[in-house]
Amino acid sequence: MSGQPIRTLSTGYALTSIFVPGDRHIIIGTKAGKLEIYEISSGQLLESVDAHEGPVWSISLSADKRGFVSGSGDSTVKFWEFELVSDEEHAQASKRLSVSHVQTLKLKEEVMCVKYSPNQRLLAVSLLDCTVKIFFADTLKFFLSLYGHKLPVMTLDISSDSNLIITGSADKNIKIWGLDYGDCHKSIFGHDDSIMGVQFVPKTHYFFSVSKDKTLKYWDADKFEQITTLKGHYAEVWCLAVSPNGDHVATGSHDRSLRLWERTEEPLFVEEERELEREREHEESIAQNTERVIPGETEAEAEAVKAGKKTLETVMAAERLMEAIELYKEETLKMNEEGKSRSSHPVLVAYGNVTPVRYVLEVLKKIRSSELEEALIVLPFSVVIEMLTLLNQWLQCGWEVELSCRCLSFLLRIHHGQIVSNRVLVPVIDSLRKHAKSRVHELRDTIGFNLAGLRFIQGEMEARQESFFADATQKVKKIRKKQKSAIVQVVK
Repeated sequence: MSGQPIRTLSTGYALTSIFVPGDRHIIIGTKAGKLEIYEISSGQLLESVDAHEGPVWSISLSADKRGFVSGSGDSTVKFWEFELVSDEEHAQASKRLSVSHVQTLKLKEEVMCVKYSPNQRLLAVSLLDCTVKIFFADTLKFFLSLYGHKLPVMTLDISSDSNLIITGSADKNIKIWGLDYGDCHKSIFGHDDSIMGVQFVPKTHYFFSVSKDKTLKYWDADKFEQITTLKGHYAEVWCLAVSPNGDHVATGSHDRSLRLWERTEEPLFVEEERELEREREHEESIAQNTERVIPGETEAEAEAVKAGKKTLETVMAAERLMEAIELYKEETLKMNEEGKSRSSHPVLVAYGNVTPVRYVLEVLKKIRSSELEEALIVLPFSVVIEMLTLLNQWLQCGWEVELSCRCLSFLLRIHHGQIVSNRVLVPVIDSLRKHAKSRVHELRDTIGFNLAGLRFIQGEMEARQESFFADATQKVKKIRKKQKSAIVQVVK
């Protein structure tokens, strides 16, 4: 409740732990293969048992609370029972908790995770060979083998009704299986990195998963859909725990933090979550596409960029741009030779008798914003040189400053090495630097002045107690409320 530590225990290299029923003791499995029993109230180590020859990767408490099972890298699963023993060092009058080894299950591969089914009928064991073996808990006879993961299963959990088992693997997939026949109900590409923990919400088929991709995700195992993604950690998330009532989830991360997530009363709409997720993915993809090259690297690195998706539209846009630049070169050459007395080119007349420089800009403006960068990638370097000259003229005239600066920035990142090594372009680049800087400053000043003016007008209207902005806000809220109610009706 307070988030303050109750007790700090100095243990071995701890890999897994469980609370003993009664919440007075804790058992910790270590990398050295030991089971360490601690008393929580005093923080005292009661006993250290040499349980395995390899690291203890997983411990699972039995449903009857009388014992537990441990899985280790020595390819064995061992069964333990709780018992009370006399210990004069601990207390002369009372007995202390201990464990006794009951049975051993030997396997052919290292054990990564073990889990009792809630009805204690079955025992699930994940192995290093990427499979999950299901055994009968009482006789240890083999029941099912779940195979399909491409990398080892790092974590697994069984639903409260013992009907479903979920497995999370280093192959980034979550698989949902039926425990009746071992059939795979669904395989979900759940995370962008290895999945380190999965756990069902008690008495439901909802479950949580955590991964090295720093996220916690909430799923519906019946509908096979993701409900929401929770972000907050700054490094890999290694483990999670769900409270018995399902209202809280705790996660532990490599960023040295524990985070407690609480379920709120606010309704959650899956369609809205999907839409927000799609928007985030779109924004991330745009950000990744713009981060092409960092100037200052070697020539080979500077010219290497992420491969864009070349489509028919981008190729056609690049061809139109090259044709326009070729027409510009021809018309400029004829004007220098024949002077102003010559007649204009029919294409220039069709565009309103514009100059060749302006015509190239009009062609560039007609290229879609989403296809502009891919079209510029296609241009050969000889055309890029002409393009830089044109950009310099456009910036001198103050034409389409934003578009010109975007093209200039992109071309400089893509062809940084060749541009730097070309001495002919030195005066052009110097002129571009001067004019681009001045034009961008002018735009910034204009936008800043306009924003200040709008804020002043808003302040004046609010001072007169006019509710223009308040009315607009209320209208937006009503529209969103109607959309949410419509979604609820569709869901019902």
